[in-house]
Amino acid sequence: MDVPESGPLLRIGELSRRLGVSDHVLRAWESRYGLLQPVRSAGGFRLYSEADAARVRRMQAHLAGGLSAAEAARAVLGGDAGAQTGGDPGAQTGGDPGIQADGPHLYMSAAGEPRAAFRQALDAFDEPAAQAVLDRLLADLSLPTVLRDVVLPYLAELGERWRHGMATVAMEHFATNIIRGRLAGLARGWGGGHGPQALLACPPGELHDMALMAFGIVLNRHGWRIGYLGTNTPVGELERAAGASRPELVVLAATLPEILEPLRPELAGLARRAPLALAGPGATPQLASDVGARLMADDPVTEAERAGWSR
Repeated sequence: MDVPESGPLLRIGELSRRLGVSDHVLRAWESRYGLLQPVRSAGGFRLYSEADAARVRRMQAHLAGGLSAAEAARAVLGGDAGAQTGGDPGAQTGGDPGIQADGPHLYMSAAGEPRAAFRQALDAFDEPAAQAVLDRLLADLSLPTVLRDVVLPYLAELGERWRHGMATVAMEHFATNIIRGRLAGLARGWGGGHGPQALLACPPGELHDMALMAFGIVLNRHGWRIGYLGTNTPVGELERAAGASRPELVVLAATLPEILEPLRPELAGLARRAPLALAGPGATPQLASDVGARLMADDPVTEAERAGWSR
C-alpha cells in the first residue's frame, strides 16, 4: 500500500494486544492470505490500520463459525459474501492458524481455544486427548508457535494454579510428564551435527527445566548442537563441562532469583571461561551485569530464534 488508511497506525505488537491474536498468527495471515495490508514507516517498520484490525475481527468471527483459516480469509477479502459455516477441515493447508480438529468438541481457532482444549484434556487426566491436540497442533502450526503460544503458556498457568491451590500435585505431575515426554521426543538427536554448540543447565535447587528444553529444541532447529545437563547442576560441574566441550554459548536458567543470587562468584568465574547467558524469571538484569553474563529476558522460543538468527 502506498497511502495509509484512515485511523491510527499500529505496530504488530499493539495490534496483537488489542485483538487477542498472537503476532505470529497475524504474520501468518498476512503472508499466507494477504489479510493484512501494512504500510512502512520511515524507519522501515510495518504499521497496521483500523481496516486491518476490522479484517482480523471478521476473520475471527468466521473461524468461530466453523470455517477453516483459508476459507475465512477468502470470505473476508471477498467482502464476506457467500461465507458459509462448517467448512471442510481438509481444505486447510499445513500451517493454517485456524484448526478444525476431529471430534465435535475440539474446534480450535486462533483466539486461544487450542490452549483451552489442551488444558481440558490434561485436567481430565486424558492422555489420548492431550496427545491428539498436540498432534494436530504440530501438524498445522510451526513448532515454535506451538511451544510459544500453547505449551509454555500452559506450563506457566499450571504453575500459578498450583501455587494458589487450584491444581493438585497429581494434575501437575500428570501434565508435566506428558509434556516432558513430547519435548524429549523433539529433542532426540539434538547433540549431532556440525553447528555451534550450546551447553544448557539449571543451577542447584532448580527442578523446572522444560522451558530450557523448549529453548534447546528451537535453537537446534537453527543449526545448533545442544549439550543438555538438565536440572540441579552444580556450577562447578557446568564449568568443567564447558572447559571440555568449549561451547559457543552456555545458558543457565532458574525460576527464582534466590536460586541464582548465592552463586555470584561461581557465575562470574563461569562467565570468564565461556559466553554465559542467564535465563528464566530468576535471572535479573543486575545479576547478569554483575557477573558478566548476557540476560535472556524474553520467552525461551523468541530467545532461541534470536540466538539462531544471529549466528
